[in-house]
Amino acid sequence: MSLALRRENHDVVGTAGGPAVAAVSINAASSTRPAGAPLGAPALAASGEFSFAAADYERVRRLIYEHAGISLSSSKQAMVYSRLSRLLRETSHTSFNSYLQWLETKGLGKEARDARWQSFVNALTTNLTAFFREDHHFDELARDLGRLETNHASTPARQPVRIWCNAASTGEEPYSIAMTVNEALGDAAAVSILATDIDTNVLATAARGVYSQQARGLTPQRMQRHFLKGKGDNAALMRIKPELARRVSFQTNNLIHPQWNLGESFDIVFCRNVMIYFDAATQLAVLQKIHKVMKPGGLLYVGHSESFNDAKHLFRLRGKTIYQRV
Repeated sequence: MSLALRRENHDVVGTAGGPAVAAVSINAASSTRPAGAPLGAPALAASGEFSFAAADYERVRRLIYEHAGISLSSSKQAMVYSRLSRLLRETSHTSFNSYLQWLETKGLGKEARDARWQSFVNALTTNLTAFFREDHHFDELARDLGRLETNHASTPARQPVRIWCNAASTGEEPYSIAMTVNEALGDAAAVSILATDIDTNVLATAARGVYSQQARGLTPQRMQRHFLKGKGDNAALMRIKPELARRVSFQTNNLIHPQWNLGESFDIVFCRNVMIYFDAATQLAVLQKIHKVMKPGGLLYVGHSESFNDAKHLFRLRGKTIYQRV
């Protein structure tokens, strides 16, 4: 929710293209901190498959906030029950209380402990995305790439353009960026794209680069230029062409972790429909960290429902949902 929490990429979280909601500023958190007062009624009826009390839901809210920065509202009980029930079955637990106790068990090896928490985070990350979502951004990106190419060409020590797409989800957004690069600058352009998400499952899908030929957002011309069509049993599928895939690298990243290992600074960052799932304090902390990994004057593309007017010391609005690093 790379976080990657996009995102309409994330219904509760990497990570691109979030739901249409009221604009959010860092002074007006999208929901309250999960450690609030317990709900006044059970989260779900006791007749459900698993026991799920109000205290269990509050515990889930606290844990996902601590591990992913996601602020779940008090109205997500049914979603949480549905998502986590699968994990209860897989781990042979009969109640949320026993599952959460197991999840928080101390003394495990790091690998086993990390795997448990990753499954928990993955389960609460919804990934709804499409190619060229919020398409005005890609028109602007093509123009911005042209300006960067001109500027870089005039400098003695020319550096490749670096783009970071966080909350990359199943790959439609970073590959849309890559298609825009190739169309604007050519296949040999010195541009690299790092795609990250908090959800390891969606990143694995993204790295494969295989999609249905019915995928939303692609014109027939782009399908012809950028994809290889499957044959036989795979006739309904298509794969990103190697020359496009080579432009994009994938890695997991949690936006609320204190340290990021992302390499050199970025010229452009896509962080669309991510902040709407954070409270005010988390929003500001993440914006400060994004600011640090961007080049001076770098561009931050955000979702149509996001506004950072109260972070003018970090970013100034350049255009429609595009900010420039101060």
